Amino acid sequence: MLTAFARAFQTPDLRKKLLFTLGIIVLFRLGAHIPVPGVSYVNVNYCMEAAKGQGGDLFGLVNMFSGGALLQLTIFALGIMPYITASIILQLLVVVIPRLEALKKEGQSGQAKITQYTRYLTVALGVLQGTGLVATARSGSLFPGCDRAAEIIPDQSIFTTAVMVITMTAGTALVMWLGELITDRGIGNGMSLLMFIAIAAGFTGSLWQIKLSGKIMDGWVEFGSVIAVGLAMVALVVFVEQAQRRIPVQYAKRMIGRRSYGGTSTYIPLKVNQAGVIPVIFAASLLYIPALLVQFSNSTAGWATWIQANLVSPDSAMYIAIYFAMIIFFAFFYVAITFNPEEVADNMKKYGGFIPGIRAGRPTAEYLSYVLNRITWPGSLYLGLIALVPTVALVLFSADQNFPFGGTSILIIVGVGLETVKQIESQLQQRNYEGFLR
Repeated sequence: MLTAFARAFQTPDLRKKLLFTLGIIVLFRLGAHIPVPGVSYVNVNYCMEAAKGQGGDLFGLVNMFSGGALLQLTIFALGIMPYITASIILQLLVVVIPRLEALKKEGQSGQAKITQYTRYLTVALGVLQGTGLVATARSGSLFPGCDRAAEIIPDQSIFTTAVMVITMTAGTALVMWLGELITDRGIGNGMSLLMFIAIAAGFTGSLWQIKLSGKIMDGWVEFGSVIAVGLAMVALVVFVEQAQRRIPVQYAKRMIGRRSYGGTSTYIPLKVNQAGVIPVIFAASLLYIPALLVQFSNSTAGWATWIQANLVSPDSAMYIAIYFAMIIFFAFFYVAITFNPEEVADNMKKYGGFIPGIRAGRPTAEYLSYVLNRITWPGSLYLGLIALVPTVALVLFSADQNFPFGGTSILIIVGVGLETVKQIESQLQQRNYEGFLR
């Protein structure tokens, strides 16, 4: 792999893309450490030390996607999360709004329009989430239990609050622009790479925290155990992410004039984990809603006590069962809205394609739907089990919600890593260089 990297840097245009991507990554990490105007950085650091990650449990998902910038209230505090949310919302709306569905079918021009809508929605969500984050910090709820939590924002005037929200929203727009620059002029998908970097940035700190909190041989046994579990999880995720069911497709030979067309064989690749990490994000986001209601209501009623005991603590049986069931549900739901067997069957029939042994048209759509449901079951169970790893770590290693080898982080890191390596490999192969993957 090192030799392949050396050869990649020896290629002028590929070296330029790699250096450009690295430069954008440096800017992204730099912005994750610049505080928003109006924030007392001393008090933020004090509360983070005092809380030791406990205050960030409620905001763990967003904090992970921001590379730890959320709890530090930096200009990139919201990170890439508003864009992810906007993209998911647009994907869902394409299915239910005919106008958006028509734009999607227009090809590149329609996709450009949908991308523009995604940008607008990202900025709107940035304003909404930025306002919520500033309000949470002003109330002292960002770090529960910290005696300086209410002093994180010393000046709570309307002007200061507006400046903070505008700065965070501008930071979100800048992150979105940096991601698009990587996609256009760098290597890989820019948004995915920034997400990869944000998650990987917290690995070393989380691992060392496990070592410090360990009790056997000064924590080295716990540290080694976590590393071993992480490597096993990476191997499992790589195996499942690469697994696919290939449905053979045969195209009939057609004579047009004196030339024959078709007569080729190909296949439809159906991945075991067709939904990716989206079901985990959906389930985690919805489970945050009850916790937010309890936190902002400050109620001591029976319903608040029940939610606090069953839907906030990740080691409760109710939380685990609901989380697991929601992941399975959203896996089937997302696959159903992103893969249309009837549309695939119609396209195959239009161009003279058929699955051997299956009649074209409706029987083909029913067969594709049957196969997709069969492979989605193991894929959804795999997602649910991977997502529960932080809960096991919470019990065994007393780790916090930002356990380094959590299901969401491993799924994203392995998926983005494989895709980026494949893109570099394809460009190396175009120049007759040896690639990364064997």
